[in-house]
Amino acid sequence: MSATSGPQPSAPTDPHSYSRPAEVSVRHLALHLTVDFATQTLAGHATWQLTRSDAAATELLLDSRDLLIEEVLLGDAYNGTPTDFELGPANPVLGQALRIVLRPDTTAVTVRYRTAPDAAALQWLRPEQTAGTQPFLFTQSQAILARTWLPCQDSPGVRFTYEAQITVPPQLLALMSASNPQQLRPDGRYHFRMEQPIPAYLMALAVGDVQFEPLSGRTGVYAEPATLPGAVDEFADLEQMVATAEELYGPYRWERYDLLVLPPSFPFGGMENPRLTFVTPTILAGDRSLTSLVAHELAHSWSGNLVTNATWNDFWLNEGFTVYFERRIMEQLYGRPYAEMLQALGHAELLHTLAELGPESPDTHLYLNLAGRDPDEGLTDIAYEKGDYFLLTLEQLVGRPALDTFIKEYFGGHAFQSMDTASFLAYLRRELLDRHPGLEARIRPEAWIYGPGIPDNAPPVSSERFAAVDAAGQSWQQGTPASQLPTTNWSSHEWVRFLNQLPADVGATQLGELDAAFGFTNSANSEILAAWLPRTITAGYAPADQALHRFLTKVGRRKFLTPLYKELLAAPANGPARARRLYAEARPNYHAVATSTLDALLGRPTNA
Repeated sequence: MSATSGPQPSAPTDPHSYSRPAEVSVRHLALHLTVDFATQTLAGHATWQLTRSDAAATELLLDSRDLLIEEVLLGDAYNGTPTDFELGPANPVLGQALRIVLRPDTTAVTVRYRTAPDAAALQWLRPEQTAGTQPFLFTQSQAILARTWLPCQDSPGVRFTYEAQITVPPQLLALMSASNPQQLRPDGRYHFRMEQPIPAYLMALAVGDVQFEPLSGRTGVYAEPATLPGAVDEFADLEQMVATAEELYGPYRWERYDLLVLPPSFPFGGMENPRLTFVTPTILAGDRSLTSLVAHELAHSWSGNLVTNATWNDFWLNEGFTVYFERRIMEQLYGRPYAEMLQALGHAELLHTLAELGPESPDTHLYLNLAGRDPDEGLTDIAYEKGDYFLLTLEQLVGRPALDTFIKEYFGGHAFQSMDTASFLAYLRRELLDRHPGLEARIRPEAWIYGPGIPDNAPPVSSERFAAVDAAGQSWQQGTPASQLPTTNWSSHEWVRFLNQLPADVGATQLGELDAAFGFTNSANSEILAAWLPRTITAGYAPADQALHRFLTKVGRRKFLTPLYKELLAAPANGPARARRLYAEARPNYHAVATSTLDALLGRPTNA
């Protein structure tokens, strides 16, 4: 592409995107893709309708990573004319800038392309990696992986509507973060529409042997046939959750709220794709005890999807509000003692993260500086739990009614918009702090947002139910047999608390007694296993070795994997060698989001 004349282009406002939406931005996408399991590629074209704020702009910049760009047209896919384009230098995190030459009258561009077989957003699963007999594909676009399967302005501050035609093998169902089919189409052609504008990280696609079961007029569950009955029972309270959320903070603005239960390799607990939350099967505990994760993803329909962090430096605005909202939903449904357990667990995770990062680390600030780094480095408990703790402090100082009014008006007044930290702080002052004399001096928002650690005005966190758990743990340590402990009707959270409070030097014999009484090694509850297995590694409790192997090779949730591999690496004797041997075997089952973290921890296996 030749050099262009005209005004000097403005710098990108998002450090993780090459795009310059202040000059030319995308506003609507027409996507046509064919899913090919044999080559593990998506191929087709993307037509972008444009808004040109700078009439003198001569190029459109899109984000691209590992895409094969075949042709770029000015106009639509059928009547467009070829134009010059250029891919910039490759960056391992950001990929490449796709620079497209525009004419003064250009209002749309079409990019013909195909994805790479190892595109980071795409997880291609063989039948044996699923719960059935068919292959499976799912995407994970957050934080900046949308550009690995779609040339786009991959910034959370850029929103667009979209329509899509996806062609898949006829025995498989295609789903997106859009209006979705509920039955198989014999021709394998699926049409989708998303009429509410969303950022690129909320683009989602899944293809597999899945079926649908409604839960209410606007909620339902998709899952593989073997998984569906258990999922329907587990999520029976879904409509009640949506109604509770609406009572708290205003109407649900996305029409339907459905869940898709993915195969176990999904790297997160859930992903809040609009209209279709992706969830891990590790929350199918059989007793609805882990559904706070669903409440979290539902809350994102307001905090994140409706009002979105402008950049990944502002990630706490998505997650801090969402954690606070999630726990308010759970309190409404199951009572304050239940919500207090969730708060106490989250607080313990926050303290652990602070200890790992160091209390003065800039990564313990709510507002982060992630320029030059992978934004996944900001996906820590700081954004989630410190963000929630800031709102809890506000609640304590101003009272729930005032804070609820503020949050409800915040969501309503900024719907389908992005928000950066400085603008939020100005809004907070104007709409809440300035209306209560002396409140700002008491809350000290800058200390929370731009300072390290936990400010000293944070309220204490406690849980009556956990106090009883801790007492049971002390009783066991003082000699009471495990079988005589008062554990009747304990929830998953209480069992996790019990295991987390065990002494660091607990031995294999003691673990054997607990295992005989409570069956931890053979538990079907992933949260309990994730708390139990690190203890067995440290103590050298051999009866759990097979369960550890099974867990690491079947489950892909990064939250569980990272601590287990860290524990193995720290184990004496052959711990590091065992960790790397297990990782070499398990790595093909993990998503790129998980392997990017684990490769750095363990080194990439030579056979990977």
